[in-house]
Amino acid sequence: MRILWSLKWFILSAIALVVFVLVNTMPTAHGAQSEESNGQWTPLVASTLMPRTEVVLGVDNQYHVVYELELSNSNPTPATLTSIEVLDASEPSRVIATYADAQLLGRLRTLGNSASNTPTLNFNETRLFLIDLAFSTRTDVPLRLLHRFNLLGGSSPAPTSPAPLSYMAAPFILTPEVPVLGPPLAGKNWVAINGCCQPNVGHRSTGLPVNGQIYFAQRFAIDWMQLDNQGRLLNGDAKQVKNYPSYGANVLAIGDGTVVRTLNTMSDQVPPNLPDPKTITIDTVLGNNVILKLNSDTFALYAHLQKDSITVKPGDRVKRGQVLGKLGNTGNSSAPHLHLHLMNGSSLGSDGLPYTIDRFNVAGQIPTEAANEFYEFKGQWRKYRSVKPSLRREQFPLYFTIVDFPE
Repeated sequence: MRILWSLKWFILSAIALVVFVLVNTMPTAHGAQSEESNGQWTPLVASTLMPRTEVVLGVDNQYHVVYELELSNSNPTPATLTSIEVLDASEPSRVIATYADAQLLGRLRTLGNSASNTPTLNFNETRLFLIDLAFSTRTDVPLRLLHRFNLLGGSSPAPTSPAPLSYMAAPFILTPEVPVLGPPLAGKNWVAINGCCQPNVGHRSTGLPVNGQIYFAQRFAIDWMQLDNQGRLLNGDAKQVKNYPSYGANVLAIGDGTVVRTLNTMSDQVPPNLPDPKTITIDTVLGNNVILKLNSDTFALYAHLQKDSITVKPGDRVKRGQVLGKLGNTGNSSAPHLHLHLMNGSSLGSDGLPYTIDRFNVAGQIPTEAANEFYEFKGQWRKYRSVKPSLRREQFPLYFTIVDFPE
């Protein structure tokens, strides 16, 4: 079934590529260049941070696409965005999403990962724009995307009064295959915290300036915390790590692979506060960690493990389900949890990748409106468990999904 789908996707990709080239070489009102034209002046320069991404099926039975645009104003005249449209590149009249007003501003970020307070970019300013799309069926997912930028900006190289401009730019490729992996933990009542895909959630909204580029290594990262049988994240003094049900859980290899890095010497932080930011470096932010190479361009990162709990060393070959260490509270962590994400390199200077877990039960969903209370580690969350958990295969847990993994 998957082979047939991949073949179909390959054939359709070839067709779409031809259409895409034709669309982007025909004269249009939006600045696509033809032989008879010198092109359109486009003061706001736009590109995607990566050339392609995979489409992933979430537990909401939607197909998710998550990526970022980098926007820079190259003109002395301020550029004010009025809307950004996501288009099907093979059929640009098909508008997949439109971001304007509050939706536009809420997705604009500075390079320092703070929210932008204005849609205006002054000369030489750069912003990031966070996009997440959801499709009801796989056949609804285009093979390539394009973006239309509507703005007020400079219509010539010299400073001028801002004029209305509209043009297409920043093509982007979507691919169908994602890794299918095993569970990182065992047992019931695991909550996917800080997960995909809202633009205001910590992992999703954080770009990391590493090795001279901006990377969203944590694009699909999940922090896993466990509820006890009463639905509590914490039972007792918040400063004691052992009062969190998650603490000490076995952390499992999600696939066969080779260990490329470990750190095993850091002591637990005292919860429920984060450490002093001045003490955090790129080498300590992850706390005790394991980086596992699954194949040539897929790496799994496990962070915040207990001191002296890691059972593997660089160079070791591990099998899926093997215990790698124990869940802890080391590094940049305010409470015991497992941070897990996939990436296409062996460091945080990599792009985050989606994946699915081959088999688990969705046992409930905590509403996002309850986030503030949840992050104070208060309350009993058992009321959000389903009476009858539903079996899922090859899906990706989303923000605040309650998951039961096989024992």
